[in-house]
Amino acid sequence: MPAKTSTVLKANEPKPAQRRVDGYDWTTIGADLDAFGCAVLKTLLTASECDDIAALYSHEEHFRSHIHMARHGFGKGEYRYFKYPLPGLVGELRTALYAHVVTFANAWNERMNVATRYPKAHADYLKICHKAGQTRPTPLLLQYAAGDFNCLHQDLYGDLAFPLQVTVLLSAPGRNFAGGEFVLTEQRPRMQSRVEVVPLQQGDAVLFAVHNRPVQGTKGPYRVNLRHGVSRLRSGRRHTLGIIFHDAR
Repeated sequence: MPAKTSTVLKANEPKPAQRRVDGYDWTTIGADLDAFGCAVLKTLLTASECDDIAALYSHEEHFRSHIHMARHGFGKGEYRYFKYPLPGLVGELRTALYAHVVTFANAWNERMNVATRYPKAHADYLKICHKAGQTRPTPLLLQYAAGDFNCLHQDLYGDLAFPLQVTVLLSAPGRNFAGGEFVLTEQRPRMQSRVEVVPLQQGDAVLFAVHNRPVQGTKGPYRVNLRHGVSRLRSGRRHTLGIIFHDAR
């Protein structure tokens, strides 16, 4: 009789989400971040994982708050912030992604002459957030219907803000929705703003700057200001997962 296979992870064995994140070419991702302020992580989630996470939206027990954008002038659409403990895969991705992007965050701060340096482990960074009074989790699910959009903004929730964040597209363009492109704008000193439209497929993630990033000029690095948003959804329904690494006040 064949032996049964075990799905139990061995001690210190990386979780599936961590193995997936570790498999990306982070050198190329870092080069894209430096060149454009964003980088795409293809197929971070499978289609079934996307569907499972999107399906959580209607289950209020997973969330701490529900925001209707139009009430606050944020755009049109809605989103819900997860509460702790985060759903397993969401929490695993947040931890695994941080372990890689923290290197870019520290390098950016050094280039911009910002004194802050971030710890290697996300759990240690959350302790710093919580000590500063930022204790509310920030990962969120966003839902858009036809005609909805998200105004250009920055996800800053207190004095502490990690320089990078991730958005994962959970819906399939062309099948579930049309329109609704992810947009990033970059405000450069004494220059006109630059716009980056990031095409994504279901399961793809975009890693991008939250607030500022360094750009190399002829006289050395200078700082540019970024905002992100979503263009008008023309039809269907669109869900996205936002992974923000700092917690909120």
